[in-house]
Amino acid sequence: MRLTPADCFDPTGERFGIPTFPWRLAPDGYATRRQLRVRDLRPGGQDIAAQLLRPRRKRGPLVAYLYRIDRAKPVRPMTPAKRLALAKAMAARRWCPSCRTDAGYCIPTSLGMCVTCAYPEEQRAA
Repeated sequence: MRLTPADCFDPTGERFGIPTFPWRLAPDGYATRRQLRVRDLRPGGQDIAAQLLRPRRKRGPLVAYLYRIDRAKPVRPMTPAKRLALAKAMAARRWCPSCRTDAGYCIPTSLGMCVTCAYPEEQRAA
């Protein structure tokens, strides 16, 4: 479906089923998931209230879903158990299986080991 910027304005929802606005022109009171997260909020089970559309030439339109800010709920606090599990998962990403040391950074999945183990010749030359 080829859209023009004028086609993206449907505040009543007749054409797309939900209110639709052009990219960057959302009315006050609506926010995307990321914008809610910045405010320490979450959608909280509410349905999508509106959408933003941005036409593209070679592919379908870019869509961003909007939620009502007044219906959003606060983000759940992290429990001590969840914090511990997250710390263990991040430590596992830093551990090199080859030299069995903490690399000090998250090991790239493309290498599967720390950079020192992946390229030992280059490390000796430096």
